[in-house]
Amino acid sequence: MFEALQAKLAKCQIPEPAEALPGREIPLTISGIHAVNGDNILRKLTDTEGEIYLGMGCFWGAERKFWNTPGVTITAVGYGGGYTPNPTYEEVCTGKTGHTELVRVVFDNKQTNLEQILKVFWENHDPTQGLRQGNDIGSQYRSAIYWVNDADAAIIQASKDSYQQRLLQGGFGMITTEVDSLKDFYYGEEYHQQYLHKNPNGYCGLGGTGVTCPIGVAI
Repeated sequence: MFEALQAKLAKCQIPEPAEALPGREIPLTISGIHAVNGDNILRKLTDTEGEIYLGMGCFWGAERKFWNTPGVTITAVGYGGGYTPNPTYEEVCTGKTGHTELVRVVFDNKQTNLEQILKVFWENHDPTQGLRQGNDIGSQYRSAIYWVNDADAAIIQASKDSYQQRLLQGGFGMITTEVDSLKDFYYGEEYHQQYLHKNPNGYCGLGGTGVTCPIGVAI
């Protein structure tokens, strides 16, 4: 019983780097083929594409939300924000890697923009819940935004500030979303990629607050 309690508590906190699982040097092997649109999720970006890495709870439903978003060209799931290199899903579930479940979202700036992508992000989960999302409890389910292009940081902050005001007006608390530049992203296992396309009746815990996010207010 004590060991079970320790395991539960470990999932509800982010470990220190020295406490994290060691991981491995070799990345997990995946095909790289997007099961929905057939694109190569490992390819380089085109000149008109941007990318952002988003955590909003279980990555299965989050990825489906984005592959159905107009202007999004590539989605992929994986792990980031922690310390363990090339973790497995089972390792991430222990809470001892420091990682959260992420969706890599690549979008075509000719068809959409980062503000529109962030609107989908904010409106489809509750960013005030800390190390959980609904019934999914643990640090792997924490809300997160990681950017690659430093110019995106100001847009993200403006979007967060704007949505925070809407949340407060709606009776919600402060946003706990982790916002930072991307350090590392490790692709998840093949069976997690486009999971809800492969398993249409699979679990999806995605849900928002009902508060709409304004756009056109960012820099």
